[in-house]
Amino acid sequence: MNNSVSNTGRLLWAGLRALLVLTLVTGVIYPLAVTGVAQALFHHKANGSEVTYDGKVVGSSLIGQQGYSLDYFQPRPANGLGENSVNTQYKLILSGATNLSADSKALVQQVEDAKAKVVKDNSVPGYTVRPSEVPADAVTSSASGLDPDISPQYADLQVHRVAEKNGLTVAQVQKLVDAHTESRTLGFIGEPRVNVLELNIALKALAAKS
Repeated sequence: MNNSVSNTGRLLWAGLRALLVLTLVTGVIYPLAVTGVAQALFHHKANGSEVTYDGKVVGSSLIGQQGYSLDYFQPRPANGLGENSVNTQYKLILSGATNLSADSKALVQQVEDAKAKVVKDNSVPGYTVRPSEVPADAVTSSASGLDPDISPQYADLQVHRVAEKNGLTVAQVQKLVDAHTESRTLGFIGEPRVNVLELNIALKALAAKS
């Protein structure tokens, strides 16, 4: 009986020590080590790829924003996002796609309405956008609804409107777009893209100088 109690006590003590050691290693030391390495080597990415302007954080280069006025470049639609009454800037309660099938009448109508709006908003005196020129990313949301980038084609389509709204030349705005166009990752992954937040920050700075 005494041996049984003694053995049970030793097993419980061994289990408790293992629990304490593993908790310390996996719950304290390892997270601190990973955080330290991330902060030392990848500080910007580890902190959410924050984008600052005028000394203030205005967003993340990884998350798209909605609600830009027509003075700025517009992002992709975000039809798949939920809404709430608290976060009115992003109108975001979850991220996701619309889950509408390709033959959905609702999806077709959304695309047609979006295309008509893109044509209307971006047609200015001396420059008319044709429906056939509107790229797919201008009228459809991404799978997450939070895509921070648009295609160079969509950015180019907006150049004339943005130039007129901000009192800039088309050449000035086009130069901004070209400077913020990123090529495929490693030369073959993904598609060329333009980060909308970073482009709009550069636009605001240019407009302020002019």
